Amino acid sequence: MPESNLNAPPPDPGAKADPEFHVKAEVLGADDIRRAVTRIAHEIVERNRASDDVVLVGLQRGGVWIARQLAAAISRIESGTIVPVGAVDVSMYRDDIGLRPVVPGSVTDIPVDLDNAVVVLVDDVLFTGRTVRAALDALNEYGRPRMVQLAVLVDRGHRELPIRPDFVGKNLPTSREEDVRVSPDGVVIGQRTATGGAPS
Repeated sequence: MPESNLNAPPPDPGAKADPEFHVKAEVLGADDIRRAVTRIAHEIVERNRASDDVVLVGLQRGGVWIARQLAAAISRIESGTIVPVGAVDVSMYRDDIGLRPVVPGSVTDIPVDLDNAVVVLVDDVLFTGRTVRAALDALNEYGRPRMVQLAVLVDRGHRELPIRPDFVGKNLPTSREEDVRVSPDGVVIGQRTATGGAPS
C-alpha cells in the first residue's frame, strides 16, 4: 500500500456522515481523545521499556489513525524513537463471511517483519472481540510476533470471545442496540434506525 494511504486523513465515522445514525450523547471531545492517546502511549512505553521492536498495527479503518497518533505521541515521550506503523484489513478473516457481504476496508500494509516483534494491535472500539480475533489470524501471514498487545480507545463490553485489551482509553457501558462512533473530534453514542454492519 502506498505510504500516502497511511498518512491520509481518517475516515469520518461520525453521525453527520450517516443520516441513519442518531446521536444520544457525546462522551468524549477532541481534547479527551488527545489525552487518552497520550496516556495510552505512556502506558505502551512503560510496559515495553526494554523493547526496541514495538510495531503498531491499526485495524482498518478506525484503528489506523489512532495508531499513527500513538506513534507520534511515543516519539514525543521517547525523543528520537520511531515506531513502525502498519495497517491490517481483516475482512477476509472474519468468522461471519457467510452471513454478510464481504466489504474490504482497505489494503493491509505491514512495513516490517513481525517475527519476534511486540505488536500492538490498535482499534477504535472493542465490542464482541470478533474483529480482533480476525486480526490475530491475519497477522500470522506476516510473521510470528513475540507478543501481541491490544490498545483500544473505547471498550464497550459485550464480549463474545475471551479477548481483553491491554490499554484502554475509556470503558463505556452500552446496550447491544447502541452504536459508538469514534473520530479525532470525539466519541458519540447513538442508535441506528436501520441494520448496520456486523459488530466487532
